[in-house]
Amino acid sequence: MKERVLPTHDGGRLAVYSYGTEDAPGERRVVLIGGAFLTASIYRPFSVELAKGLGDGWAVDVYDRRGRGNSSEQPPDYSMATEIADVRTVMDATGARNILGHSLGGAVALNAVQEFSGIGYVPDKLAVYDAAVNIDDSIDTGWLGGFEDAVNNGEVGRALAYMTKATSPGSVMARIPDPVLAGLMAVLSRTKINRMFREVMPSGVGELKAAYDEKDHARDFSVLPPGTHFMAGGKSPSYYKVTAERLHAAVPGSTYQLSPKCVHGSIPAAVKELVADISAYFTGGNPDGPPRPDSPGAIPVPRG
Repeated sequence: MKERVLPTHDGGRLAVYSYGTEDAPGERRVVLIGGAFLTASIYRPFSVELAKGLGDGWAVDVYDRRGRGNSSEQPPDYSMATEIADVRTVMDATGARNILGHSLGGAVALNAVQEFSGIGYVPDKLAVYDAAVNIDDSIDTGWLGGFEDAVNNGEVGRALAYMTKATSPGSVMARIPDPVLAGLMAVLSRTKINRMFREVMPSGVGELKAAYDEKDHARDFSVLPPGTHFMAGGKSPSYYKVTAERLHAAVPGSTYQLSPKCVHGSIPAAVKELVADISAYFTGGNPDGPPRPDSPGAIPVPRG
């Protein structure tokens, strides 16, 4: 693993971690953009396995987005434009020609490539898994106000309760009464993973508002390049599947793949099925041979 720190356009810094072949050429490098609240270290197991899945001569570059890990805090004027500029910084520094976005990182990836398309700076391949894009109200954002208030008041348990109910609708946890769930989350916040969540919550408020405050429409992303690959987990919250299907229908030449056994966190967890599917997309191969009988595979759309 190679670590480096890149200066940003606004005087900040981005910590970048590279796995696989250190001197891989740009066409064999994938920039991984992580989700809300997650540091690059959370994606280390996945990055290692994806680099192996891609094969010799490939590399995966994952970076700490603003407000987490070894990168600088979100600037006062932070917005989606900050995230887009940071994607360009990482791509310019690494030479990477491919992008993979997960969850809110998928929203960053789609918005970045949408803007890049207008200036001819288009990646060779773009894939997103469970992209957290609010397409035509596909995502309920009614909880964000309460979440922000809880974070601002230092009520970690209540903030985690809001996030749990929003990201796991219909689950057993989501059915627990709010005060009880807040108390439970306050206890769980002492675990290592939730201590990390607590540290990045202030930046989480900013990034969620940047991604969700302005409602997007599927047609807004129709400029994405042919071959854009939309993926969703079969066991993820249903709005991710709805979002992927709407985007797939709007982007000529795109593909869509549902991973029946995968959940929202299957990327950081380096689930073998997903690693194989993503590797196959970027390399243009199929490491597992014929499509699995339990997978619908990638559904192509004729070029428009």
